Amino acid sequence: MTGTDGPLVLGPLLRYVDDTSAAVWVETRVPASVSVTRGDGTATARTFAVHGHHYALVELTDLAPGSSETYTVDVDGEQVWPEPGSPFPAPVIATLEPGRPLRMAFGSCRTSVSHDEAGNSTHGVDALRAWALRMADQVAPADPDDPDLAPQLPDLLLFLGDQVYADETTDEMRAFIESRRDIEQPPWTELQDYEEYAHLYSLAWSDPANRWLLSTVPSSMIFDDHDIRDDWNTSLEWRREMEATSWWHGRIVAGLASYWVYQHLGNLSPAARADDEIWQHVVAHAGDDEYDLGEVVDAFADRVDQKPETYRWSHVRDFDTQARLVVVDSRAARDLHPESRAMLDPDEAAWLDEQLRGDVDHLLVGTSLPFLLARGLHHLEAFSEALADGAWGERGSRAGERLRQTVDLEHWGAFQRSFQDVSRQTMEVAAGERGRAPSTVTFLSGDVHHSYVSEARPARHRRPLQSTILQAVCSPIRNPLSRNMRFATAVLSYGVAGPVGRLASRSTKVPDSPLTWHYAEGPWFDNNLACLQVRGRSLRMWWVTGEVVDDHARPRLAKVATYELDEQGNPPPRERVATKVRKRIRGR
Repeated sequence: MTGTDGPLVLGPLLRYVDDTSAAVWVETRVPASVSVTRGDGTATARTFAVHGHHYALVELTDLAPGSSETYTVDVDGEQVWPEPGSPFPAPVIATLEPGRPLRMAFGSCRTSVSHDEAGNSTHGVDALRAWALRMADQVAPADPDDPDLAPQLPDLLLFLGDQVYADETTDEMRAFIESRRDIEQPPWTELQDYEEYAHLYSLAWSDPANRWLLSTVPSSMIFDDHDIRDDWNTSLEWRREMEATSWWHGRIVAGLASYWVYQHLGNLSPAARADDEIWQHVVAHAGDDEYDLGEVVDAFADRVDQKPETYRWSHVRDFDTQARLVVVDSRAARDLHPESRAMLDPDEAAWLDEQLRGDVDHLLVGTSLPFLLARGLHHLEAFSEALADGAWGERGSRAGERLRQTVDLEHWGAFQRSFQDVSRQTMEVAAGERGRAPSTVTFLSGDVHHSYVSEARPARHRRPLQSTILQAVCSPIRNPLSRNMRFATAVLSYGVAGPVGRLASRSTKVPDSPLTWHYAEGPWFDNNLACLQVRGRSLRMWWVTGEVVDDHARPRLAKVATYELDEQGNPPPRERVATKVRKRIRGR
């Protein structure tokens, strides 16, 4: 039913799910009516079209909190999911239950190559797929006594950027591009238009194990640079260079339009979806014919690229009083003008300020770019921004611009205005000045192709905090760094790099950071996926990876690292953590 001639092209993806509603997204081969049946209830939606592709988002309502039931998908009355003879369990829609411990997984950076020996030798084992197989109970656990490796489905899977790579394409994607146009002409083997984005998403989400997982675990997503192009919105100069090319306009319009269709629409709650300006076009369409959204979504993408303040990609949701998850757009919402340069434009910054509140057990902030990098890297980024802004004159400014574009120095540290503001807001939350202080303020991030946990505290005056401030990074899911890049990252993460970077940033009069931080776990460079569970004030995180034992197509799930806070929200003793870190460094 989902083969090359079947009515279902891609999906179903289970997207936003709360205690009483769920949204199921699909791509179909032709205009159709799509129905989702769960228990004795059925919901139906007509497809809408974008550039010859057909999509439906089916909204189920009035579900019972804490319930879990299997579901089926029909296209024009023909059941297409689950597929007959599927080796995977029947897909389920499990609603949230107030008070039940929240469990989620997160990660970023995943390329789509084969899962055989050839693919694993160049890109490593796909950690998402290894986890999917374990969740489906297809392979034996690495340790049958380890509950972290048990097949327990989470409440949410959070993708923190680089779901697809529009600029670093695989052989299979390049073959598709070459079948359409001359790859010796711009943009060469990078993506050009919506059709190529649609094919790229198909490659990313069509593996049977991952497809089953996405059909049964709710997902939330935010973009990062490679969803569009490496270094996207690094600086005003970078943007002007791109806009001067013959191909950038087509890329950014196709990238943002396809992102709204494939990723963003499913992030929205029923209320937010009803208010969404693009979704309103779909809902308002009357009649049995399919609505063509192509021109509308293209015009929208063109506008929000030029005027990012006119639309918000960031989103937030509360899991009763257990946790608030704030997912921040740290790419499209940037203000790149040197006199007002910021990670978030004024409207977006004000929105984030409103969301950073207590009165929950855990405040989780999802941002594709780590808020707290290794301190050496952080200071180097702050130095590069000051240099590019003219701290050492015009010649230094040119050098600073070259440096930040060449070495990808465009994280929060390279946007000091925003870093300083969010640091202060975070400490206010942790001090109980914005409602009851949560047990943790935890930043969840990806992007940097290594993973770690950092603990932060006030840098000055020893301001008393009631919350533990954490940075947890999971990257990559499947796109490991080369050995040389691993070594360079490690050098910038330890030893003299931190003090040297701090001296460099001080030489350009960068303000001192309100926070100081240190590694509590890591870094490690495996392909991995992170899991998180909160129960009251306690928090537990663990990272898993796939290991080939006998069969490349059926890797075994193994644990990489663990970090936890006790029932009082206290972190582990620092001495024990430091010993673990030293062992990890020597082990590499």
